Amino acid sequence: MDELVRNATARLLDSGNVAALIAGVIALALVLNRGSWLPLRNVVTIAHEGGHAVVALLSGRKLNGIRLHSDTSGLTVSTGRAHGPGMVFTLLAGYPAVSLLGLGGAWLVTSDRARWMLWGCIALLVLVLLAVRNAYGVLSVVVTGGALAAVSWLASPPWQALCAALLCWFLLIGGLRPLSELGRKRRRGRAGDSDADQLARLTGVGGGAWMFLWFLIGLASLLVGGFWLLLMPQV
Repeated sequence: MDELVRNATARLLDSGNVAALIAGVIALALVLNRGSWLPLRNVVTIAHEGGHAVVALLSGRKLNGIRLHSDTSGLTVSTGRAHGPGMVFTLLAGYPAVSLLGLGGAWLVTSDRARWMLWGCIALLVLVLLAVRNAYGVLSVVVTGGALAAVSWLASPPWQALCAALLCWFLLIGGLRPLSELGRKRRRGRAGDSDADQLARLTGVGGGAWMFLWFLIGLASLLVGGFWLLLMPQV
């Protein structure tokens, strides 16, 4: 164990990538600050609802559409059996999707494929756009995709890497904050139709257990993805 710790520390020190650490601090500030979090939370909602949509299709359900609202909430509607594994996995997918997207992006960034990460996100946004069924949702997806496209087309490779790292950090950290928000709503009895409560009714496993599972996935993704990002190539 000591040898593993020494090797990991040496790699971090050798990378000398202060820029990646600064990007993480900026992402943390964006998530914790209410003024920046409220508009940027739309990015998290897009990833969350996209996770529902992808798993719904993979489980054989028919995707009817996605709606994104100005209060940063969202709704993914699919048709299929009201019970069974397909519905369970569809409900389960939303919260982890944000963290896992950040984790996958972090792997691409640390593998010196930041441009791939940006274009991968743009491609996913195009697919989400095809399923969006309201004007605000279209606006949110187009603005997010436009910002990523501008970075990928206009920015130099070092700036692309930094922006990609910032987005990964934001997804990894921002994937955890909605869980704390949901926890507060559930304690006040204001989240009866949340993903956790719907899963509780479908499976008999308490909503708190599902939230704990999502938290573990998010925390593991943050630890691993953050470590990868700190080892990203020099910019």
